[in-house]
Amino acid sequence: MEIDLVKEKIEIEQAFQSMLDSAKYCNKTPENLDRIKKAFDVAFEAHKNVRRKSGEPYIYHPIAVARICTEEIGLGATSIICALLHDTVEDTELNLDDIERMFGKKEAQIIDGLTKISDVVDFNVSIQAENFKKILLTLSEDVRVILIKLADRLHNMRTLGSMSRDKQLKIASETLFLYAPMAHRLGLHGMKTELEDLSLKIQEPEAFEEISSKLEKTQEVRTRFINQFSIPIKKALEENQLKFEVKGRPKSIFSIWNKMNKKQVPFEEVYDLFALRIILDSEPQNEKTDCWRAYSIVTDFYQPNIDRLRDWISVPKANGYESLHTTVMSPTGKWVEVQIRTKRMDEIAEKGFAAHWKYKEGDKESRFDKWITQIRELLENKNADALDLIDDFKLNLYDEEIYVFTPNGDMKNLPSAATALDFAFAVHTELGVNCLGAKVNNKLVPLSYELKSGDQVEILTSANQKPKEDWLNFVKTQKAKTRIKAFLNEEKKELAHDGKSILEKEFNRFKIEYQNISLKELQKYYKVASLTDLYYRIAVKEIDLNHLKAFEIRNGVLLPKRSIRTRFTNYLGQRLTKKDKKESSPNEMLVIGDNMQKLDYQLAHCCNPIPGDEVFGFVTVNEGIKIHKTKCPNAVQLLSNYAYRVIKARWLDEQKIAFLAAIKILGIDDVGIVNTITQIISNELLVNMRSISFDSNDGIFEGMITVFVHDTEHLKNLIKKLEKVNGVTRVERVDK
Repeated sequence: MEIDLVKEKIEIEQAFQSMLDSAKYCNKTPENLDRIKKAFDVAFEAHKNVRRKSGEPYIYHPIAVARICTEEIGLGATSIICALLHDTVEDTELNLDDIERMFGKKEAQIIDGLTKISDVVDFNVSIQAENFKKILLTLSEDVRVILIKLADRLHNMRTLGSMSRDKQLKIASETLFLYAPMAHRLGLHGMKTELEDLSLKIQEPEAFEEISSKLEKTQEVRTRFINQFSIPIKKALEENQLKFEVKGRPKSIFSIWNKMNKKQVPFEEVYDLFALRIILDSEPQNEKTDCWRAYSIVTDFYQPNIDRLRDWISVPKANGYESLHTTVMSPTGKWVEVQIRTKRMDEIAEKGFAAHWKYKEGDKESRFDKWITQIRELLENKNADALDLIDDFKLNLYDEEIYVFTPNGDMKNLPSAATALDFAFAVHTELGVNCLGAKVNNKLVPLSYELKSGDQVEILTSANQKPKEDWLNFVKTQKAKTRIKAFLNEEKKELAHDGKSILEKEFNRFKIEYQNISLKELQKYYKVASLTDLYYRIAVKEIDLNHLKAFEIRNGVLLPKRSIRTRFTNYLGQRLTKKDKKESSPNEMLVIGDNMQKLDYQLAHCCNPIPGDEVFGFVTVNEGIKIHKTKCPNAVQLLSNYAYRVIKARWLDEQKIAFLAAIKILGIDDVGIVNTITQIISNELLVNMRSISFDSNDGIFEGMITVFVHDTEHLKNLIKKLEKVNGVTRVERVDK
């Protein structure tokens, strides 16, 4: 089919104009409009012969990213220009000097930042932990880089359908792992919600469609309920001369799915499927008073659940979010969440950081500024392992916060479940390093004591106290973890120096020349990650050096005397040398159950995959290849951080081996029900059981049965049959 290029050019021009029309947050001076038009012309020319996987001209992508930046985040002309040009330096003949000459230094700096992290956020590759530092470095220079990259990721997620399944899973995993929390931290609630929903649509398509369909079917009932519920509230708000708007909003599909999984309940039992939002049009000086007046009106009509009151107006969240949340009982016996906020608060909640700056007053340091400062502190630790860096950074993306006080009344905000030791490091590093214990509300508590909002904390110190490794098991904040690790690493280096001397002496004893040889095999033998770890474990006597007699030097390498290299070891080496490649071979596929396949693989215990499950192979360092379900709890982290060690995998169609699967059965306890269940499993369906346990409490039973099945279809048939048993309320597969 021939493409009508003239018609296509007109449609592209229309898309650009539509984006510009939607840019209500942009200062549309003649100069800005000329610069934006120029950026579009440059991008159009640079990408004119390129098409996306979907077949459409590539230029639609930067236009869409620019539209998200201005319409959904609220950014201005500079960001629109950079969004339009964001892929030019990476993918075309243009360079940064061209950008600076045509548009200016700031635009070139932002495009440079976008180009530097392209390997991390590029659509075709997965996050490499080592590159992650680039994101943080850029974030601390100009946050617009991250905002544009988030817009880029959102558009890519919206258009993921044309990609292969394995790429979809990798991209969805890294989106859920890092980019949705990042959007949350930047206050972009709408973007965070959509990124989570789109990731779920890829990872759990059946669950997504089921929840989406049920929300659609219940839409009319919800609308009627909200209208009826809000009638007395609206009338009272009007009588109190408050200007307002009332909206009913369903919870996101991801949050409903999350609640169903965490609480182990079906869709019908998730009570807060939607929230009522009251948005007040208040003058700045009256905002707080008006919100509490509205709260008083709501609770005059409906009984509140005191435990569910959240006051983020008096103390806003770290991302700037302000709102009053309460949950009240409706006349029909349903709990309803009511959110009360002003127009300004609502704009900040939806547009995040960009809207926050619009309302920023004077030179007062914002919460976002404090977060950026924490990021810079994080980057000061030059020796930090990249994966630790990601973990530490994610600690800084926490959702729930608590507020605690020093003896002088100064407030510190910390993540939920933070400890007394976290508080000590939050006040000052030296206080944390020498922390011996704490008094919370004048009561002596251990370092691991979990703090609650409103606690007043006094830290007790000793000059002889030093950080211990077990501290890392209970601290929650990035600052505490980073400082403890830095102290322990320094201590480890000192001990490692002693360990190296001990090893040299042992080499001499066994007449092994130590100079100019590689110790990688020795590291592998003792299962340590680095030479420093090897020397350290020698110093603290965790390694038995008598085993050295089993080694010899061959070609400058220390090797076991009876070293037999299996095909898998060679294969593993080949896999790990591919870590810098963006793509693995499209034909590379591990066939599970294929007798011709000599690779060493095993099924992961964390998710117990069976034939029919969508799976992938993961190359471990010491245990061969592990087969995981794509729905495995660990899949998100593995696919995000170790893409180069992931192998496509499928089940052999003819396979009829029995695999172990666990099912949970819930129901009403009755005489003979266990016998009925076991009869169906063993006699009717001829399924072998490995273990069975039933527990009954107040007339409700919960059973756990592990059975041998051939594949997911076999298991589904068993579950359907058991669901029909009289008294059984729910049957589901569980990972065990």
